[in-house]
This record gives sequence, structure tokens and C-alpha cells, in this order.
Amino acid sequence: MTNESPDACGRAAHRASRLLCASRAGGHAARGFTLIELLVTLAILGVLASMTVPVAQVMRQREREQALREALHQIRGAIDAYKAASKDGRLPVESGASGYPPKLGILVDGVKDQNDPKGNKIYFLRRMPRDPMNNNPQLDAVDTWGKRAYASEPDDPQEGDDVYDVYSQSTGVGLNGIPYRNW
Repeated sequence: MTNESPDACGRAAHRASRLLCASRAGGHAARGFTLIELLVTLAILGVLASMTVPVAQVMRQREREQALREALHQIRGAIDAYKAASKDGRLPVESGASGYPPKLGILVDGVKDQNDPKGNKIYFLRRMPRDPMNNNPQLDAVDTWGKRAYASEPDDPQEGDDVYDVYSQSTGVGLNGIPYRNW
């Protein structure tokens, strides 16, 4: 507790109010902002807005790249499962064939299980994911992917009698510096 009298408190409050009202001109209180303050505020807001656009673009690209990673993982896993099922004798394989799926769509359509007495099909994918880097909505999901045959060279992937691998047909480059086609 201070030893100030009520009079001293009143004088201190009066001094504070005089300091707050020191900017009064001609008895009128100053209202609003100066032109300089408004311009500085607008400049700061402009800089902040210009920084958010590139960040949003990078975030969108990162989301598409994650979708590409997941789609490639799903399809490649299904191709490997098809190969394992053909190796186990569950799928019909022609003599001299590689054991990989003849077409990409067969992973969704299913193949009759030769070991099942009821003749049920084995399905390797519920649905074919689209290549998120392909912006053509008129293409079927299967047609958005590039396909590499087993007999094809890795450096020059070509379609053939089977589907050994898939890749994005995009000419873009990922945030990691690797072209999408090489993922």
C-alpha cells in the first residue's frame, strides 16, 4: 500500500490524461491514422500476401507428389502380388510368359484363381488410382500411367506383352529435383 493521499492519486490521473490528450489540436481529439501509417500498413500486408502465394503453391505440389507416391506404391504392390500369385500357380500363365499382368486393368478386373474349387477371382486393386500429375480428365485411370514391359530397358521404358512397372508420364520435376517419370 502506498502512502499517497487521494489528492495525489487524482493529480497523477490528471497528468496521465493530459499526456494522452497531448496530441489534441485546437481542443479536438486526433482521430484515425496518418497517410504514412496507412501506406506502411498496406506495404506490410502486400509483402505478407506475396509470400503466401508461393507457399500455397509449394504445399499443393507437395500434396500431389504425396498422392503420386501412394498411387505408385499401390500399383507396384498389386503388380508384385500378381507376379507372386502366378508363381504360386494360382493364375494361368502361358508358356514363356513372364508372369506379370498382361494389362494394367486386370489388377482391378480380377483373375480366376486356379486353386479355388469355386472359381472365385483374385482382385489385386479395388480401383485403379489416377496419375495425379496427369490433368486430362477424359483419360481412364489406366491410361494416365506409362507402362513398362518386363523385356523393356529401364532407361527407355516401352509397353509390351506385360506390365512390369508403371511411371508418371509427366514431364515435370519434383521438389526433390527428380523428374516424376523416374519416381
